[in-house]
Amino acid sequence: MSDSSESALVAASQRGDRLAFEELVRRTARLLFARAYLETGDRHRAEDLVQETFLVAWRSIRQVTDGSGFRPWLMSILHTATIDAQRRESRKKRGGADKHREGEATYLRLADDRPTPSESTERKEERERTLAVLRSLPSEYRQVLMLRYLAGADYEEISRQLALTNGSLRGLLHRGMAMLRAELGAGREDALNRKEREGRQERQEGQI
Repeated sequence: MSDSSESALVAASQRGDRLAFEELVRRTARLLFARAYLETGDRHRAEDLVQETFLVAWRSIRQVTDGSGFRPWLMSILHTATIDAQRRESRKKRGGADKHREGEATYLRLADDRPTPSESTERKEERERTLAVLRSLPSEYRQVLMLRYLAGADYEEISRQLALTNGSLRGLLHRGMAMLRAELGAGREDALNRKEREGRQERQEGQI
């Protein structure tokens, strides 16, 4: 990916070219999803936030004055959508109306399906702890880890998304995982590895 090609897509989108905008969506969807999931810990909410972000972006694309700033602008829309969603959720809870999805297995688990109640609680705590540590990492490590383990992107896609060489990417992943290991211990690091395997299996099944 080059800034010039992305800037050209932004310019075309501003002229009403939907195909150009669809290509921007294709290039940035995993990055947005990974960030939304990192903030919410909920796969379905993250997907809703990504969809909302792209809808707002399409309507507001003419606000972008510099195509090279498209991704930060997109992330700012996601940030606003996340805050608004959290406020709506808080209002529902205060009103006693927040029963939506209660008891459903809607979280993107970091472990196997169908846990027992005690396992479910343990895994939820594990997931929340892992996400909290991911949020605390420096940006360069957080981005590569969330794309790899939360969005399930392969090395080629991450390199393209973040404009990294393969060597730089592997170095960031190695150091980032070392930071996670130091904070969480190897057992919880393994939870991310399980998540990566599950994501890879889901993608393979979707191609059948």
